[in-house]
Amino acid sequence: MTNYEKLNISEYQDVLITNSYGEIVFFDMANLKMFDLRPEDILGHKVTSLYKDFNENESTIMKVLKDGIPICNYKQSLKTKKNNIVYQIGSTFPIMARKNIIGAVEFSKYLYKEDTISLSKTHSEHRVYRKNDTIYLIDDIVAANPKMLEIKEKIRRVAKTNSSVLIYGETGTGKEMLAQSIHNLSARYDNKFVSQNCAAIPDTLFESTFFGTVKGSFTGAEDKKGLFEEAQGGTLFIDEINSLSSVMQVKLLKAIEEKRIKRIGSTKNINLDLRIIAALNENPMALVRTGRLREDLFYRLAVVQFNIPSLRVREEEIILLINNYINYYNRLMNKNVAGISSELKEIVLSYDWPGNIRELKNMIESAFNNEPGEYIQKKDIPEYIKGTDIKNEFSLVDEKINLKRYLEEYEKNIIIQKLKESEGNMAEAARQMMLSRQSLKYKIEKYNIEIL
Repeated sequence: MTNYEKLNISEYQDVLITNSYGEIVFFDMANLKMFDLRPEDILGHKVTSLYKDFNENESTIMKVLKDGIPICNYKQSLKTKKNNIVYQIGSTFPIMARKNIIGAVEFSKYLYKEDTISLSKTHSEHRVYRKNDTIYLIDDIVAANPKMLEIKEKIRRVAKTNSSVLIYGETGTGKEMLAQSIHNLSARYDNKFVSQNCAAIPDTLFESTFFGTVKGSFTGAEDKKGLFEEAQGGTLFIDEINSLSSVMQVKLLKAIEEKRIKRIGSTKNINLDLRIIAALNENPMALVRTGRLREDLFYRLAVVQFNIPSLRVREEEIILLINNYINYYNRLMNKNVAGISSELKEIVLSYDWPGNIRELKNMIESAFNNEPGEYIQKKDIPEYIKGTDIKNEFSLVDEKINLKRYLEEYEKNIIIQKLKESEGNMAEAARQMMLSRQSLKYKIEKYNIEIL
């Protein structure tokens, strides 16, 4: 019986796949910090770059790529970038296509001897951001626009510090994606990223939500951590902070400045070690001028500020984003859509995108549900986006249009979209459109809009 026949893949913890050049195209490693590595140090890099003083002659993957012969149940010692020694047990196999070697896959696990036990205890098991409650890395930010490219470079710089960050951008521009990217590039990435939209918290629940409670502090209260404690060691992302009343903004500011809190009903101070990232979907200076955002809170949060441009001024990224989401939904729905038609390309490039990237993604998902052919056509997308083609949507007489009717139809489509995004929450939809709830209710009745 050969070593290959004795192999039990389930015994291994880690997987590494490379192309024919030894460049890593997929990885799942249980404990990156143990090897002084970050995800951006791995994907797309040569396998020999993972360890110190490691060359192609020592790499089982490079040997398999050269010879095409599996190497099973081997043992080797490896030196991390910080000169720590780890011991690897693994098996490596070639990936073949029509008798050609197109890559290699390595299954492995690591053993720790007495001199490395203390090292292993200092790092928690971590599977590439699965355990820190994030889904986005900086590479997920599609950027071709000069301002977006500047933002990505700024993220890399800012991530190295612990300064508070304020992100301003319209609804759907990707504020949380940016916040997660900062977290995952920081030294805090192996701790939790905790996210909370303040619009979803009434004043009566603010303190218990953020500061936590002790049993008996009020009827039904239990010992429970608040958001600050949940995010200890990591990042707390607070969206739509202007939704908080002025009184609650003061309490938030106090906790951030003092870096300590007390649970409701407790006399014990809890010292905080976390980073604060806040976000707004309205211009912060306008909010300060109108009193909806306290000036002192603004200055405390905006140590570093990001202003994300809306999609309508990022025309060069629209097709890139569409192709990105087509690839995503091809994988998710097992389809083979190649792109969009030339007619649809004209429509999407002339559309205003009030819902920004989120709206664009929803458009592609909607098209996939309409069973498109090789190319997504105009017929496959939502009706409200087709409305940008005025000549097809409204009857023209001598090249003139009924402006009042067009504007009302446009307003109706925006309201429908915002209600959809807020899942029928009128208060949230009204807030996004800067309308009073009463005004929104009037317009819903005027246009006979059904709320799902």
